[in-house]
Amino acid sequence: MTTSIQSLLQQSGLKTNTFSSASRYYSIDTTTMQDVNGNSITYLRRRFLPQPDQFFKLQEHTVLQGERLDQVTVEYLGDPERYWQICDANNAMRPEELIEEPGSKIKITLPEGIPGNSNA
Repeated sequence: MTTSIQSLLQQSGLKTNTFSSASRYYSIDTTTMQDVNGNSITYLRRRFLPQPDQFFKLQEHTVLQGERLDQVTVEYLGDPERYWQICDANNAMRPEELIEEPGSKIKITLPEGIPGNSNA
């Protein structure tokens, strides 16, 4: 269902986004295809994991027994729904793999593509 504001933006040619800025899909474009009955189906383009060199490491977190990734994410990023940013920075396809082993290290980084200052 499209709101009147979204309709107006679409008519003006401006890009609309149904995902919040905290979503991993926020910057992913959509595309449309036709099914066999001629119906238009809109879907998200594929999202690829960013390259590890696109992240500036701030620190490491040592995983504790029983710790959950949403807890770690709140501690460092302030929002449990941003767990995917920690997954991206650690090249993890499965979020649970980051916390399976107590004592393992998780990189805490700046968001993708934001350069850090190694002299700070």
